[in-house]
Amino acid sequence: MRGSLLFLSSLGLASPVAAADHGHTSLTGLAAATSDIRTNSAPLFAAEVERSTKFVESMMEAGVVVPTPKDPGGGYTHEQHKRNYKAIYEGGQLYRITGEQKYADYVRDVLLAYADLYPTLGDHPAKANQNTGRIFWQVLNDAMWQVYSIQGYELIRAGLNEAVRKRIDDDVFRRAAHFLSVDSERTFNLIHNHATWATAGVGMTGYVLGDRDMVDRALLGSAKDGKTGFLRQTDLLFSPDGYYAEGPYYQRFALMPFMIFAGAIEENDPARKIFEHRDGILLKALRTTIQLTYGGYFFPFNDAMKDKSLNTAELYHGVAIAYAKTGDPALLSIAEGQGRTVLTKNGEKVARDLAAGKATPFPFRSLLLRDGPDGDLGAVAILRNGSGPKDQALVAKNSSQGMGHGHFDKLSWQYYDNGNEIITDYGAARFLNIEAKEGGRYLPENESWAKQSVAHNTLVVDEKSHFDGNVKVADTMAPKQLFYSDADGSQISSASMSGAYPGTSFTRTMALLAVDGLSAPVALDIMRVKSDAPHQYDLPLHYQGHIMRVGFDSQSNIVSRPVLGAENGYQHIWVDAAGKPQGDNAFLTWLLDGRFYTYRYVAQEGAESILAEIGANDPNFNLRREPMLIQRINGAQNTVFASLLESHGLYDGAAEQTTASDSQIKSLRLETDNGKDIVSIETLAGTRLLFAISYDTDSRKSHSATVGGKKISWKGYAAQIKSGGTGN
Repeated sequence: MRGSLLFLSSLGLASPVAAADHGHTSLTGLAAATSDIRTNSAPLFAAEVERSTKFVESMMEAGVVVPTPKDPGGGYTHEQHKRNYKAIYEGGQLYRITGEQKYADYVRDVLLAYADLYPTLGDHPAKANQNTGRIFWQVLNDAMWQVYSIQGYELIRAGLNEAVRKRIDDDVFRRAAHFLSVDSERTFNLIHNHATWATAGVGMTGYVLGDRDMVDRALLGSAKDGKTGFLRQTDLLFSPDGYYAEGPYYQRFALMPFMIFAGAIEENDPARKIFEHRDGILLKALRTTIQLTYGGYFFPFNDAMKDKSLNTAELYHGVAIAYAKTGDPALLSIAEGQGRTVLTKNGEKVARDLAAGKATPFPFRSLLLRDGPDGDLGAVAILRNGSGPKDQALVAKNSSQGMGHGHFDKLSWQYYDNGNEIITDYGAARFLNIEAKEGGRYLPENESWAKQSVAHNTLVVDEKSHFDGNVKVADTMAPKQLFYSDADGSQISSASMSGAYPGTSFTRTMALLAVDGLSAPVALDIMRVKSDAPHQYDLPLHYQGHIMRVGFDSQSNIVSRPVLGAENGYQHIWVDAAGKPQGDNAFLTWLLDGRFYTYRYVAQEGAESILAEIGANDPNFNLRREPMLIQRINGAQNTVFASLLESHGLYDGAAEQTTASDSQIKSLRLETDNGKDIVSIETLAGTRLLFAISYDTDSRKSHSATVGGKKISWKGYAAQIKSGGTGN
């Protein structure tokens, strides 16, 4: 068997070299006859060719540099080997596009240098607690090297003499594939993004080298029984809605090997119909990945770097492959926003159709994304007020743990407005590939802060994290999504969590509600807590902005900054001030990017509000200094937190003009009647709105409650009830 990675790049025109090697018309590369890339028919593709040409020729000018591995992430050898695999990939693509032999010669010479190096390698000298690599400090990066390099190699392989080809086949790619799949068998058989890259690299190598055993190992796992391997990963890592278990950051990362290897499978094993598998799960996952963004940036769930956006290599490939498969014009608008494509047949098609004006806007919308392979491990609820880049978005993270990269943040939430993240999630404590910071690895504070419950906008009981910080326990439990509605003006998500704390359960209902007289919907949050014993309950709120007003009297710590606690993330919190709100003074107003935000909450008897900042006990300055507010209730058994976030007003520093800098809401009230919660919102203009929650999932059932001596009624789980200025 001699396979092909056809999907990589073809205009349907064969090069003489490819035909000679494969014995049939090869569709592995862009033929030299594509001279019209220099025209305006596909300017995005032409720009990509120009960019790639500059990069590869700069590498060629520097000569073949294949150093002995030494450094961790961010170090010289690490970065050089990354540059090398990109040059191998792009050099192969440029050879097929231009027909210029110099590119093939360079790729050959680099790979021959690896043929000298690879047989000498043992465990990487910078190995740590991760599964060690050969070329890189962890095996994941070796797998990435394989995925990129085998694609570039395929495009020049046919033109090599037999001796050179055999040497590269055996001393580079077979050795590397053996290391990834046999020597690193444990990683290879995981249901995890590391294994996705490894199986893709090994499987693609098997297709190129004509090694069916290698392909089957990749598809079906080491035992070839289908209990592990690439196909099993497509079954277990994605929900029926295309949500990836480890969250959007790793979904973006894993999509590249998923999509590229799927393309190779489709070409070489078409009977598997890989893009139809599980109702087209891979194409569904690509669209879901895009939906999990605001302003192009991914929601920072779990171990996420907050600077990752749609402008990333994985999505350039993913969008191009998905567009070629579906012809969905909305994907063209994503490519247009990226301003990049890939040097393949699919990338050229994207560029041509984009130039032809076929793009339509991508439909960013409110939606519920179920979690778990069967869709029964919670969900992510996205509530959007419009589809524009600066429109409001509320995200409720009611999903499962997400394995080792997950955080202890059940029922947390984030909020976006005006192009900014307003209610924030810290993401990961890591400086990716910055050698000075732990060699690019996760920082110790990722465990001591970022993963802890208090680092998120969720309930904390007795200053302990969910599941007591035990990932294995956390993976056995998940929230239950109770209700979701994307009705205009009343978008609602509700979920419950049991087991995060012994004897305690909590239910959180989030809503985007349109209120007459207000310029934008308010974000309403009702957290109901039930327990079999009294506890200390903390409800943190992490936000971004400059404080304008503190509604309640507070005692500031001017001389010294006490630390809030000793462990579970509390050791990283400085207490700036604290007070006990009463009545309608329980609010905080801040300013961010010309807009004001007021967080208002129901003041509970004896409750304390803590104004704090992240950064205590951080000797190496690894943590960002970010503000937070904590609502604290001591000695309660059952309680309900009720709060809302209001966006209001404008500030124009250049014009020295300010409008509506104060909250337009007069009061926020909570009443409970026979297990039902009713929130009352009254504006300064006299508008009154009631939001009632029955907690009954039967949508047909009617409910009633008494509020302020008056009876109200509604149908279903929750409802928005408008009332006139008299409060009737």
